[in-house]
Amino acid sequence: MIRKFFSLLLLLIVLSAMALGYVAWAVGNSVRQPLLIDQEQMLEVAPGATPGGLINRLAADGILQDPLWLRLYWRLNLAQSKLHSGEYRLEPGMTAGDLLDSWRSGDVVQYSLTLVEGWNFRQFRAELARHPKLAQELASASDAEVMAALGQAGVHPEGRFFPDTYRYVKGMRDLDLLRQAHARMQQVLEQEWDSRDEGLPYADAYQALIMASLIERETGVPEERREIAGVFVRRLRIGMRLQTDPTVIYGMGEAYNGRITRADLRRPTPYNTYVIDGMPPTPIAMPGREAIHAALHPLAGRSLYFVARGDGSHVFSATLDAHNRAVREYQLKRRSDYRSSPAPAGR
Repeated sequence: MIRKFFSLLLLLIVLSAMALGYVAWAVGNSVRQPLLIDQEQMLEVAPGATPGGLINRLAADGILQDPLWLRLYWRLNLAQSKLHSGEYRLEPGMTAGDLLDSWRSGDVVQYSLTLVEGWNFRQFRAELARHPKLAQELASASDAEVMAALGQAGVHPEGRFFPDTYRYVKGMRDLDLLRQAHARMQQVLEQEWDSRDEGLPYADAYQALIMASLIERETGVPEERREIAGVFVRRLRIGMRLQTDPTVIYGMGEAYNGRITRADLRRPTPYNTYVIDGMPPTPIAMPGREAIHAALHPLAGRSLYFVARGDGSHVFSATLDAHNRAVREYQLKRRSDYRSSPAPAGR
């Protein structure tokens, strides 16, 4: 009787070992199997999707085999891993194990969106709308509604978002990306404001942001930013009007057709610094860190005027006579390729 019991026990042990061996072999084979595709594909994983559901879907599409063993593998080895939503790239030569590893590591496909220094908020929103992989929740929202959604009700949007290249995954909301850009601008402005020069004619960091936007729109030549800041700061200190064309253009809005006339310079708007004293009420563009830094560290000197050479750079003058001579040389005898600002780089 005892011998028969031990024989039965031994048989059960052998059968169990064989079963476990078969399971291990089957699971290993299922993990090593290549994806049945002959060209790159994207697998979209929606929020709330489960690995088991995705494995079944891929099996139904003929991309995977043996879904039972793959589900078992995930449950035994990767159950604690969070499945990130987004898009995953499926490529010929990948195995099922490679795909599961990409799920485990959250290796979702990322896209980039560049918000350019000197753009205004309208241009920022147009660029967001140009990216179909973003969930477009702001398409019909007004600027005021956008700011309210960001928790900034009543705040003018211009200048409040940091120009940079941002990464996103499919399904991310346009509002989320704007929230990043808004937080980034607040961070950069605070950092730069805390290290500002003493004695600047700004009541607060927001006025420095306004000044930075003027500098950003006046020049893209890095070495000129602090010098232009110096001109504007000296003008503010002596009560001289800033008289900068980009403020006229901004105040014209959609009426601007690519050029400004003498009548435009005389036409009152809240932004026309040929007419108003001091700075405009808000920024006129989104300045980058370098322009913000320049506004808070203006270059010392005597110049009160500058005029575009036509290649994107400027001639600076300390007296009106010298300025008028520069105007005659560079403005009244313009070359055919004259530019008041540098040529755009790549965009």
